[in-house]
Amino acid sequence: MSTAERYADLPLDEGRRAIVELAANLADERLAPRAAEIDREARNPHENYTDLRDSGIHVMCVPTRFGGPGHDYATYMMVSAELGRGCGATALSFNMHASTTLWIGDMLDALELSDAQREELETLRALHYANIVNDGALYAQTFSEGNMAASGKAPFGTSARKVEGGWLLNGRKIFASLSGAATHYGILATEEGVAPSRENTLYIAVPDGTEGFAVVGDWDPLGMRGTVSRTLLLKDVFVPDEAQLMPRGTYHLAARHVPHMFMTLSATYMGVAQGAYDFTVAYLRGEVPGTRPSRMHPVKQQSVAQMALQLEQMRALWLRAIGEFGPDPSLAARQRAYAAQYTVMEGVVDICRLAIRTCGGRSMLKSLPLERMYRDARCGSLMFPWSAEICLERLGREALYRPGESDD
Repeated sequence: MSTAERYADLPLDEGRRAIVELAANLADERLAPRAAEIDREARNPHENYTDLRDSGIHVMCVPTRFGGPGHDYATYMMVSAELGRGCGATALSFNMHASTTLWIGDMLDALELSDAQREELETLRALHYANIVNDGALYAQTFSEGNMAASGKAPFGTSARKVEGGWLLNGRKIFASLSGAATHYGILATEEGVAPSRENTLYIAVPDGTEGFAVVGDWDPLGMRGTVSRTLLLKDVFVPDEAQLMPRGTYHLAARHVPHMFMTLSATYMGVAQGAYDFTVAYLRGEVPGTRPSRMHPVKQQSVAQMALQLEQMRALWLRAIGEFGPDPSLAARQRAYAAQYTVMEGVVDICRLAIRTCGGRSMLKSLPLERMYRDARCGSLMFPWSAEICLERLGREALYRPGESDD
């Protein structure tokens, strides 16, 4: 199925359709041919980031008034899925940058901010978007600390202490994608000197090379090896006030009122699932170099049918969920987001498993992409802040409890 066919029934205007097609072409012509080497060497895909800069995808979600094309959330999700079809690690790591441009964008305008916060936000946006548009800056996002903070159940252990002219950051972040490639690292930290709570979360960008900031440790994981998600150490790292990505006190508002902001990782895995299916069809048709058609076997036809059914079910739920992005979604829309995230993260594993089983023993070889796709797929359900377990927990709890209800 071509990219045009996958999105043919969606009301996309010419600009949105064009950038999705652009991402699909990049995935086929640039990302996919490099994916095996990047995975083998567990290195940052710098050449892919360069292609994303040169193509304009790097700035796609920057609002027009700040020099970007101003593409929306749903369009980005489709673009990200196409990139993931070619190289999951590139799509997943680049998502940290693209999500940053979305998080500080127009979605904040619907929140209840004071006039002072809105004025400060516009100033911060102008600075960070200028870094991206004019200098090609690449922004990382860092949640994980090895505790419950990333899932929203506890304050972040990394601290930010207010000092004259800025902030002093201290802490440690793990699984920090884009390590060694990012020009700026978005750090989620808890403000010192006030009651430790999620409401006191700060979101601050630390430029690479800042004194006291270090990227440490090895990176040799099961899958998503090209994300290079090493550990960040911060020891009395000073950043000026304008390094904030959001005004103090606003991050928790975004997290509370715009939950779909945490769903962006699912796009990569939607793409990996599509890529595994596409390869299986090509393999059985004899279109992969060195293969002959094996599509005549009924067992293989049935397996492809199972893959197609699951893929269509995943995509239908996912497309509906990403189309409901916005502030304060209804209970039904919020639950669809959890359900879509869970369905994609678990479904991609099923599809990759079926793909290997259907194509046969040769597909386990590293000379073919299915082995890599399967390893990448296994990582999806672990991804914070919406891991598979967290999605299930929230689906069940929000079905049974209304806001403010408890058993006390």
